Amino acid sequence: MKIFSPILIGLLLLSATPVFAETTAAAKPETKMTLATNAFLDKLAIPTLYTCDGKDVSPQLSWTDIPANTVSLALIMKDIDAPNGAFYHWIFYNMPKTISELSEGAPMPAGASAGKNSFDKAVYSGPCPPKGTAHTYIFTLYALDSSLKLPKNADANSVLEAMKGHIVGQIDLTGVYSRWIQ
Repeated sequence: MKIFSPILIGLLLLSATPVFAETTAAAKPETKMTLATNAFLDKLAIPTLYTCDGKDVSPQLSWTDIPANTVSLALIMKDIDAPNGAFYHWIFYNMPKTISELSEGAPMPAGASAGKNSFDKAVYSGPCPPKGTAHTYIFTLYALDSSLKLPKNADANSVLEAMKGHIVGQIDLTGVYSRWIQ
């Protein structure tokens, strides 16, 4: 069995990289955006009130901790289970960063622009999957480092393309809605 001298061990310890110290010094606190609603719990059922089978009003949404360099916000709601790919239900962009909540059925915030959804409307159109199916709906809030230069009623693809390279934060809220055959 080899025995290392205390001097050799000391030299090895002194030459070792202080990984913990470097990692700790380089680490910066990150804020995490939040997106919530009082209408339903994340990843659970969206109540009928907010769908084509109910009053088709937008749910209340609130958010916190947007990045400091945010200039504007965008919100997109999409159905990820639509047979022909993403189906967009609600789009708005250039929302002032000072807004942190939309009340239930709220009109478009002052200063924001409405995008045209997949129903060809520039308003909220709630979940309305084919009968006998359950679909997943994702509300995504984007924090952007600029305002988007888009024409009135831009569609989802135009908004998503214009946001490329400008997203400084994003957060999702997911809901599910089913329409049963009666």
